[in-house]
Amino acid sequence: MWMTPKRSKMEIDESRGFRAEWTQRYLVVEAPEGEGALCLVCRRLVVATGEPDVRHHYEAEHDYYERYVAEGERAALVERLRQGDLPEAAPLTPEERAARAGLGLARLLALKGCGWGEGDFVHRCMEVMLRDVLPDHVSVLDGIDLSPEITRQRVLDINQNLRSQLFNRAKDFKAYSLALDDQAFVAYENYLLVFVRGVGHDLEVQEELLTIINLTHHFSVGALMAAILEALQTAGLSLQRMVGLTTTHTLRMIGENSGLVSYMREKAVSPNCWNVIHYSGFLHLELLSSYDVDVNQIVNAISEWIVLIKTRGVRRPEFQALLTESESEHGERVNGRCLNNWLRKGKTLKLIFSLRKEIKTFLVSIGATTVHFTDNEWLCDFGFLVDIMDHLRELSELLRVSKVFAAAAFDHICAFEVKLNLLQRHIEEKNLTHFAALSQVVDELKGHLQEDEKILDPDRYRVVICRLQKEFERHFKDLKFIKKDLELFANPFSFKPEYAPISVRVELTKLQANTNLWNEYRTKDLGQFYAGLSAESYPIIKGVACKVASLFDSSKICEKAFSYLTRNQHTLSQPLTDEHLHALFRIATTEIEPHWDDLVRRRNESNP
Repeated sequence: MWMTPKRSKMEIDESRGFRAEWTQRYLVVEAPEGEGALCLVCRRLVVATGEPDVRHHYEAEHDYYERYVAEGERAALVERLRQGDLPEAAPLTPEERAARAGLGLARLLALKGCGWGEGDFVHRCMEVMLRDVLPDHVSVLDGIDLSPEITRQRVLDINQNLRSQLFNRAKDFKAYSLALDDQAFVAYENYLLVFVRGVGHDLEVQEELLTIINLTHHFSVGALMAAILEALQTAGLSLQRMVGLTTTHTLRMIGENSGLVSYMREKAVSPNCWNVIHYSGFLHLELLSSYDVDVNQIVNAISEWIVLIKTRGVRRPEFQALLTESESEHGERVNGRCLNNWLRKGKTLKLIFSLRKEIKTFLVSIGATTVHFTDNEWLCDFGFLVDIMDHLRELSELLRVSKVFAAAAFDHICAFEVKLNLLQRHIEEKNLTHFAALSQVVDELKGHLQEDEKILDPDRYRVVICRLQKEFERHFKDLKFIKKDLELFANPFSFKPEYAPISVRVELTKLQANTNLWNEYRTKDLGQFYAGLSAESYPIIKGVACKVASLFDSSKICEKAFSYLTRNQHTLSQPLTDEHLHALFRIATTEIEPHWDDLVRRRNESNP
């Protein structure tokens, strides 16, 4: 689809080699000999052929010079550096060092999900430690203010700094995709987390939180659509550059006529836009079966067991592994929705299944009902659910590996669909080789039932697997629509030109005949290979690579946000504004490092 230039061809600048605009932006000049860029500040050679390396060197070593922001100031600074006149970075004053320490502690408190008042406790701990270890340095804490009001404001300042950096990078995105996750549940309100994955000049991938939308205040799909478009406009991202859309599989997202995806696709239809690829179920894959298979009764029963164990069986040694797993996921306090989502994970169900006999003994000891343990059909359903969720867990773990690109993720999904066909045939034949838990239940029941009694109904579970197969086909059908593009991206040297659209055959033939490029393909990963590919010589292939690289290839960032939510739901359920929630989730999920000196300078400017 993308190999055929139906729409306006994507413009991609030559990304390798030195570019003139780097001089003012990153204070470097082209190296006199060899590849790379020569830093005008430290006179070190940045041995790289791509912008990310040059930018990383500048941000890590010379962020101080960001204070020269005006065009005239920047040009004058470059001229001074060329002549060897190096403006000295003023050392931080004691007040500025204290402010920077306070910012770092505020960020750490946010990462750990601590309340605003925890800063005072941290301050007292440091004071006690210094008084005993370094009594002469206790006074350094006087300038570090960790009061709730100051900590709250510092978290907002860090969020604003990270947000500005994201928006600056978004200007260089050649293509981007969105991930919409509406499974976040804080206190009694639902939130939509909007993540963006963008690709720059040399295929450097950036995944970040774009915005958070309160679904209580944006109940209608139209209001949601308006909020997302506003966030895109604020970030400087046009719909013309949007390539993909991955969502959960709720009706709000994928409703046939009234879902958000339908609205987004209608909005993105214009002669200058690309066909937006949509795939759902990629996020929270363990919930895919939960919505389409009737498992609520089983999960609800297990939820009641967990509540009883956490309240009346917390000291029992046989449950310590389960309790540790529970607390590592969502802390000591948990609401029902997060508990149900946790129980739907294959690893958790497998652990509970292995403890079923101990749980039965515990329930009998406290006088709770054990009716489910006498229901043979329920026990078989439990075993089958454990097996299916475990298979989904294996796929989900493969899809959590980031930076492998969507082509590899698509291969995993196709392999799982083949696996489902195998599971269907096995269940029809009553072959339980790949159903370990169900096999255990059947073996146990055989010892208690008459020979003529029916234990296993294969048709019951065959229907479930068939339904899951159809759901996979429905949720990932758009990826099959770009199958050729994914194959070309993953294997450009083995892709037969006669199977490619006419528009790309010349480029593909020329590429496959280039021995140097073949050697690079064998020795580099895909991202590095395509980053070095000339956009002038291979514009269509480079365009396909840029679009494929912008598709979400894992659920890692969404899992990171959801894990932060479940671990810290007690803190997040306290009275917080949407702005503070946005700041906490951004700090918890970002890979961008705050510009600390810039934050300190802004603080001084606001408090002269």
